[in-house]
Amino acid sequence: MWSWFLSARLSLARVHAVSALILTNRQVMENGDAKQTSPTRLNTYTLLSALLASATSVLLGYDIGVMSGAALLIRENLKISAVQEEVLVGTLNVFSLIGSLASGKTSDYIGRRYTIVLASFTFLVGAILMGLGPSFAFILCGRMVAGIGVGYALMIAPLYTAELSPEMTRGFLTSLPEVFITLGILLGYIVNYFLSSLPEHISWRLMLGLAALPAIAIALGVMVMPESPRWLVMKGRIPHAKRVLLRISTTPEEAELKLHQITKAAEPGPENWRGQGVWKDLLLRPTRPIRRMLVTAIGINFFMQASGNDAVIYYCPEVFKAAGIHSKKQLFGVNVIMGIAKSSFVLLSAFYLDKFGRRPLLLLGTTGMAVSLSALGLGSTILQHSSSKPLWAVVVSIVAVCADVSFFSIGLGPITWVYSSEIFPSRLRAQGSSLAISVNRLVSGVVSMTFLSISGKITFGGTFFVLAGIMVLATGFFYVFMPETKGKTLEEMETLFEDTNTDRNKVKETEMGVA
Repeated sequence: MWSWFLSARLSLARVHAVSALILTNRQVMENGDAKQTSPTRLNTYTLLSALLASATSVLLGYDIGVMSGAALLIRENLKISAVQEEVLVGTLNVFSLIGSLASGKTSDYIGRRYTIVLASFTFLVGAILMGLGPSFAFILCGRMVAGIGVGYALMIAPLYTAELSPEMTRGFLTSLPEVFITLGILLGYIVNYFLSSLPEHISWRLMLGLAALPAIAIALGVMVMPESPRWLVMKGRIPHAKRVLLRISTTPEEAELKLHQITKAAEPGPENWRGQGVWKDLLLRPTRPIRRMLVTAIGINFFMQASGNDAVIYYCPEVFKAAGIHSKKQLFGVNVIMGIAKSSFVLLSAFYLDKFGRRPLLLLGTTGMAVSLSALGLGSTILQHSSSKPLWAVVVSIVAVCADVSFFSIGLGPITWVYSSEIFPSRLRAQGSSLAISVNRLVSGVVSMTFLSISGKITFGGTFFVLAGIMVLATGFFYVFMPETKGKTLEEMETLFEDTNTDRNKVKETEMGVA
């Protein structure tokens, strides 16, 4: 009986082996050698490196979350005006434009890894200045410095992660920066909630100054990470790139194939290459695929911030204060609920991004945001024109805010970073991403610094209706311009953006395959 059982198991094993061999051969014949580089499992070292790099984004998230509460306390403690509050909040986003613009050239010059260290150090200095600030002007200077660090972090974290990631898990890994932004926001909300009972002149200083702790931890942790193999290849440091690929690949054969693909696509240059000539290829004489990449990357970054998500988070306490909620504990409690909803959905998106693809989740997210912002506009309008402040309208507004940030976390939040960092060719990737993210920061600064003023003119409800209309436009833009990039290597992107009709056919085939 035992011999029969063993014989049956051996026969079954042979059948499985032959089936696997036939399937592998068929995949090779259909897709070419490139698909053989896809690892069967995620390399642990790659995952840890991506987590460490993405952790820099917690700095922006913490500032967004904590500033939503600290701004109220600073306004009361330092007796600043609403316009000064807008300037204080928006300054970080405006100055992050400087960091994001400089980050492309910097990362081409000193490498991806040391740019992450620079981002953390710059934010650390800003956090210390904000926490110790004796006056409005001093705090403003601290936010300027911190903003430059944020600009560096927002560009370099997803770009570094994309250059390390295997194509089948790149969506998940490159969306980790948005996960950390969201966790940072939630952390800021929790800190606000627990420190709000302290005296005003102490609580807001602690809220802002505590941001120095994660900055120190990130700067130290980054030192154990590898350099990007694609950057090393562009610098002509092939042996070093091979050593890194051996560490982040599951097999030596996979590392060899990746190295071959990267060197073939990147055309290794001299070791003193520092990104020369990139701006000409991006802006002055772009090829058709590069032009499409640039329009798409700038478009998704524009709509990410034109959605008003950052402003909604920053000024949510002001919105609900106008709705009749005046207790600081209650205001910050609403923020915690919103933060939990946002964190839950960004994790959901990260885990399913490589299964369903970028386009379906992005279109779902923007459509959901349009509906949620319309509901929030309706609830805010009713509350503003009602002296009794009906409870159902307050509930509708709270649910609509949570739904808005949740749909943002499903679509625009994570996918903007994924898309911006994966579509450009190796030589143009850093500076192309930095240009697109500079648009992101500029729009974020403009929206943050005008949200209260515009709302004062057309009411909160009117502002939310305008944002809902912008999301309708965004949905149309993404449907027309954005090809699906799921499962593609970074070296295949230029071909993907070559022909619009081909792209749409590929998208339909992908969506049918998922269905």
